[in-house]
Amino acid sequence: MKKLLTTTVMAASLSALALTGCTSTTSTGAVGVDRQQLLLVSSEQVLQLSAQSYNKTVQEARARRLLDTNTAQLNRLKKISNRLVGQVGVYRPDAAKWPWEVHTIKSNELNAFVMPGGKIMFYTGIIDRLNLTDDEIAAIMGHEMSHALREHSRERLSRQYATQTGIGVAASIFGLSQGQAQIANVAGDLGLSRPHSRTQEAEADQIGLELMARAGYNPQAAITLWQKMQRASQGEPPQFLSTHPSSNNRIAELQSLMPKVMPLYQRARR
Repeated sequence: MKKLLTTTVMAASLSALALTGCTSTTSTGAVGVDRQQLLLVSSEQVLQLSAQSYNKTVQEARARRLLDTNTAQLNRLKKISNRLVGQVGVYRPDAAKWPWEVHTIKSNELNAFVMPGGKIMFYTGIIDRLNLTDDEIAAIMGHEMSHALREHSRERLSRQYATQTGIGVAASIFGLSQGQAQIANVAGDLGLSRPHSRTQEAEADQIGLELMARAGYNPQAAITLWQKMQRASQGEPPQFLSTHPSSNNRIAELQSLMPKVMPLYQRARR
């Protein structure tokens, strides 16, 4: 039964692949990000969903008078974003024309994100509590912008769709109970979605380093950033169940990339 279920899930995914094919949303850049992506969901669908979510977040923060409360801090973020956006054409020329937007939310939370299409949000806590330098802010922003450039949200949705489709077919064919289908769902999540999420994090680290280096921000700041995050953390989940690599592993990976990006930074500084 287990073998048949796995075969059916794989067949559904392969069928989807045959219909849509695989592609890469970006160029490889200097760091060499070159992976074919499964994209079953359209960019338009993802942009519509993300715009609704972002607008709701902005409206709620504005209503609570938590949106853009520190003008100097907001202008600082806009300046950094403008320099980073100026480099996105290396990976995809169309992204230079996206309607990039920057906001802050007054909160003690250590959080920041960039929605598909270029909507940037920083929680003030991550800047204030970690006492971030401009270079460290650029490391966070470059990383999150890279998720948007690679359309990782679209890819995750596509993989979830493929997994759920396969499980649904298997449940129908083999008459699985609700409990059995739920177990298969967890297995599909761990076996298909999560490993690729960790891959996406690694890609965002790589592309983010290149973006900040080309924009004249020191890539070494990505290491000091994660050292700060490590000190601020009260414990980490097991890496094999996390969509983010552990801080120690991430720092080691970032250090290994420095020979590729430091020449870009030195060139930009000249």
